[in-house]
Amino acid sequence: MAMFVFARFHARAGEESAVEEALTEVLGPTREEVGCLSIHAFRSLRNPRIYYIQSHWINEEAFSAHTILPHTVRFIERMESLVDQPLDVARTELID
Repeated sequence: MAMFVFARFHARAGEESAVEEALTEVLGPTREEVGCLSIHAFRSLRNPRIYYIQSHWINEEAFSAHTILPHTVRFIERMESLVDQPLDVARTELID
C-alpha cells in the first residue's frame, strides 16, 4: 500500500540556511530511489525556522529501505546539529 511521510524540522536560530541546504541536497538522491514516487521540501510562512519534507512511497518497505541509505543517514546526522527540537516523522496513509 502506498504511503506518505511527513517530517518536521525546527531549525536552531541562525541555522535556517544550513537546514535549507541540507534539505535541498537530500532531495535529488531520494527522488532517484526506485520506491520514491515524489518528495518535496517546504518552509513555513508563519515561522521561517520550521521546515517540512513530504514524500510519497510505493510502500512502507521502500521507505524503510530509504532510511538506511548513506545519503539519508548523512542527512539525519547533519540535521541533528542544525535543529533544536526532536525530529518528528509521521508515516501516513491516504484516506481520501
